Amino acid sequence: MDAATMTTPAVLILLGPPGAGKGTQARMLEDKFGLVQLSTGDLLRAAVAAGTDAGKAAKAVMEAGELVSDQIVIDILRDRMAEPDCAKGVILDGFPRTTVQAEALDGLLAEKDQKISAAISLEVEDAEMVIRISGRYTCAGCGEGYHDTFKKPSVDGTCDNCGGTEFKRRADDNAETVASRLSAYHAQTAPLITYYDGQSVLKRTNAMGKIEDIARDLEDIVASAVN
Repeated sequence: MDAATMTTPAVLILLGPPGAGKGTQARMLEDKFGLVQLSTGDLLRAAVAAGTDAGKAAKAVMEAGELVSDQIVIDILRDRMAEPDCAKGVILDGFPRTTVQAEALDGLLAEKDQKISAAISLEVEDAEMVIRISGRYTCAGCGEGYHDTFKKPSVDGTCDNCGGTEFKRRADDNAETVASRLSAYHAQTAPLITYYDGQSVLKRTNAMGKIEDIARDLEDIVASAVN
């Protein structure tokens, strides 16, 4: 199924630990199916910059040094999903993170007679994740992701996407920090796996292979989910 035959907006959730390739795969699915990737962090920053009601609420909370509530995130997500470019569907990255958030998302979708099309779990091995994350870096200009081993620029030192020549690495991409983040992910996400499995929308895919192989698997899952 291609983007031209979609009628009901698709709502996809990508689940996976840091370094599993969610961002890379989401961008490929965007291109293939005409979907829009929505990252919680990006949504918050955009809403604050735009000065929406929800954005103003989020700004006040963040300036007070507090965590943005689930309700504010839902309000921001509601506003964003109502925009024209989301008509064919969205890919949620970074939300929900808890079953409480998952239930709130279900409530938001119910307002428009929508539901989750698929919650896709990118299955990985922790030891491999340490290798993956410690070798990754991004273009300082456009944010395109690369890796020392798995995804090098076609021309050394030049971003394939924007032609930039400056790259950066996250300071916390080291073995100790990665191990801690993986542990937290598993503890946090295990209930979500159970939640979406109970709704019969959970899909699992092996995310340990080549990017193009994983992409083909995800395309099959998405095509089936939005049919």
